[in-house]
Amino acid sequence: MKTAFLFAGQGAQAIGMGKDLCEKYPIADKTYDEASAALGFDIKSMIFDGDSDTLMITENTQPAILTMSTAVLRLVMDAGIKADVVAGLSLGEYTAHVASGSIDFTDAVKLVKERGRLMQSEVPLGVGTMAAILNLSADDVREVCAVASAKGIVEPANFNCPGQITVSGEVAAVEYACEIAKEKGARRAMLLPVSAPFHCSMLTGAGEKLREKLDGITVSDMQIPLISNVTADYVGSKDDIKEILVKQVSSSVLFEDSVRKMLKDGVDTFVEIGPGKALSGFVKKINPDVRIMNIENVDTFCALRAWA
Repeated sequence: MKTAFLFAGQGAQAIGMGKDLCEKYPIADKTYDEASAALGFDIKSMIFDGDSDTLMITENTQPAILTMSTAVLRLVMDAGIKADVVAGLSLGEYTAHVASGSIDFTDAVKLVKERGRLMQSEVPLGVGTMAAILNLSADDVREVCAVASAKGIVEPANFNCPGQITVSGEVAAVEYACEIAKEKGARRAMLLPVSAPFHCSMLTGAGEKLREKLDGITVSDMQIPLISNVTADYVGSKDDIKEILVKQVSSSVLFEDSVRKMLKDGVDTFVEIGPGKALSGFVKKINPDVRIMNIENVDTFCALRAWA
């Protein structure tokens, strides 16, 4: 029996996330304090007492989710629950690196704040967007993008699970892709309320700028194997980490293939760590027979301890 830890990505954020954990467990509260010290502002107050609009700003969202996910991770590990492999959805890959021991938490939280700022600023507001396409195959979505690219940049962004794929690019091209997808039989093809065209070539420049920040941190050997979004395979060594994280900004998120890789290697238990339940839903659609639990509050943490 093997266990994988999965870490939430952007979009799972919510005001108050982790507050009950911090009130009950000092190790969680300390994590929020560490993040505030690293960032130079009170992120705990922003998450617990702030407003949704502020939390939704990408450069706030990313460190907030990483902080909350790391607080939960530390609780889980302190309870003696261990992972055989770790992975995360987009932003969640940074928490996976924290779990693996390859990137220090304080470095990671500063990195993702900068990552969020760079991703947001690379493309002017209103130029790019994303859409969710439901009930088409991966090959169909690639074909849709190829045809719609006649009107501009549009590329597959997230391969989340069977029948749920997002595309990203210039507004006109993404809108055209939605029209074509519906003609192909998509159950839904709808624009998403996002502020930038994440995970497409329009953000290549943001990845290159992030490289400068990555060059300033130290990466360590991974203590737990980590599967990357970019390759849907294990990161070979610490020497590969920075280049993969540069590419990750503008590359498709191969989440479904990553889960299938874990299943092939004998993982039968998945623990989703951090806010929301989206990853649990994706995994269930990929393989409904696996054990899975999401941990985001005191009740689910206590249930995990009993379940484990």
